[in-house]
Amino acid sequence: MSDRPSHGVIAGCGRVGTGIAQRLLAEGYTVSVVDRDPAAFRRLAGLAVRTVEGVCYDRATLIEAGIEVAQALAAVTNGDNSNIVVARTARDLFGVPRVVARIYDVRRAALYERLGIATVASAALTIEMAMRWMLPERTDVRWIDSGARVALVERLLPGAWVGAPVDELETTLGVRVVAVRRLGSSVLPTPRLVLQEEDLLYVAVTGDELDDFERRIVDRRTGASR
Repeated sequence: MSDRPSHGVIAGCGRVGTGIAQRLLAEGYTVSVVDRDPAAFRRLAGLAVRTVEGVCYDRATLIEAGIEVAQALAAVTNGDNSNIVVARTARDLFGVPRVVARIYDVRRAALYERLGIATVASAALTIEMAMRWMLPERTDVRWIDSGARVALVERLLPGAWVGAPVDELETTLGVRVVAVRRLGSSVLPTPRLVLQEEDLLYVAVTGDELDDFERRIVDRRTGASR
């Protein structure tokens, strides 16, 4: 990621926006929350966030919220149109690296994912998925069997592996890539599938390697070491 400070902007101060603000703060981010209704900020009571009253897609409002130095933005108002305008403005005009938009219309969501904008839907799932998109440099365990012998983890592809085939990653790390999500669609990878920037990997890892998986995947040169 870039050398921007750890700052996140949230457009919309409803349940989802408040939940994301709490999670970002817990990750050490500074946070600005934008909403046109000042009463909405009551949900943020006790949270060390900056509140900005105004129209979320207004450029001056976004600048006041720190969009120019933001690493991540979540557009989670109650309107699809507003969210997509905010998301595209953040990505295309201000170059924010991690942008996610809440889109209720699933047909439109698929279109925007093809344009490279991550989209999410329901409230609880929106908070979780938005956090996974805004803060991808973490390995999240999605499932583990009752005997803790095998786990399924989710990880954004580290830059060191861009251009490598799937079978090289599997052989080097001793894992199995179950699926690759790319541009809004998931595929079962072939061994020679070339990994690309922004690929989201679903990887089966043995239980005794789970704790060490994150260390090994971040560095392609030392990934095979135990």
